[in-house]
Amino acid sequence: MHSGVAGALAGRRRVGSHLIVSAVEHSSVLHAAEAHEAGGGSVTQVGVDRAAAVDPAAYAAVLREDTALACLQSANHEVGTEQPVSRVAEACRAAGVPLLVDAAQSLGWGRVEGDWSLLTGSAHKWGGPAGVGLLAVRKGVRFAPQGPGDERESGRAPGFENLPAIVAAAASLRAVRAEAAAEAARLRELTERIRSRVPELVPDVEVVGDPSRRLPGIVTFSCLYVDGETLLHELDRAGFSVSSGSSCTSSTLTPSHVLKAMGVLSEGNVRVSLPPGTAAEDVERFLEVLPGTVAAVREKLGAPAATETVRAAGPDLVVDALGRRCPIPVIELAKVIGDVPVGGTVRVLSDDEAARLDIPAWCEMRGQEYVGEEPAERGTAYLVRRTS
Repeated sequence: MHSGVAGALAGRRRVGSHLIVSAVEHSSVLHAAEAHEAGGGSVTQVGVDRAAAVDPAAYAAVLREDTALACLQSANHEVGTEQPVSRVAEACRAAGVPLLVDAAQSLGWGRVEGDWSLLTGSAHKWGGPAGVGLLAVRKGVRFAPQGPGDERESGRAPGFENLPAIVAAAASLRAVRAEAAAEAARLRELTERIRSRVPELVPDVEVVGDPSRRLPGIVTFSCLYVDGETLLHELDRAGFSVSSGSSCTSSTLTPSHVLKAMGVLSEGNVRVSLPPGTAAEDVERFLEVLPGTVAAVREKLGAPAATETVRAAGPDLVVDALGRRCPIPVIELAKVIGDVPVGGTVRVLSDDEAARLDIPAWCEMRGQEYVGEEPAERGTAYLVRRTS
């Protein structure tokens, strides 16, 4: 991916150095954008709606005369939402700007429609050999490979390519594509079963991502008052290997950039990926296990006694959650919101960066008003007004 972005930008350096990306691109694209900006280029990031989709009109509005390249994924890797590639590609073509499409998630399910200029993929995503990447550049697109190269590969790469692995990648893609239509229909039925039944089985859950324009085998939901990593561990013990785009990762404790851009809850996030061949019985067993597992994690997390966390402060009720990681600030907020009259406010004090995303998301889910944030002596104060 980095080679594709760098090569396309270098090929159009005479036009300008403006790069456009969406806010939910894979981190490899965003890292390439950061490197471009650090080198003196300019970057515009296009936001998304609550389903993680870009607005083609908003994308077209940021195209400029000095735009060298635009990037847009074909489908999101965390929530499965498919992007309007064809419409964005049409706007880019009209402006004379090449569009690079990250098709890693969708290429195994079918071709990417639209008049795109460059396309990338990764063989391991469709069951091919790991380490084999695909970069397709349409004829007529200016492209200048970066880094060392030699005459054996026409300057495109250093040394010989791994031809056996490339052939294996192509063969595996062909084999997967031959069964893609039937398997996609079957997996869509299974993911829809999860999307519809999880909110019925588990209280305080939000299923995220576009409900219809989505990849066949990905479904993502967020559970209030649950730590994502703990929930994943408990599901793993029950025999289910799922992933998380949760508010924190074990190494950085930073919110998921995708969920942050969507404005949805990041805590207790679960991403279920159904590989080809997944049995319906496995989905049913997951739905049987999930409610009890979530309940057990919520009970295990608990919450400090209200007298330890709540104090009066003028017209507001103040929840002191300093030093406590999400979801504790949200748990404490939920415990006391009923203690204030309609129109009254709760001020949550937190020094966890994830609270900046999760408290507004909680308000959206529970029909309360998020007023905003204010600086505090320690951390940040998040103000919530009770509306019902």
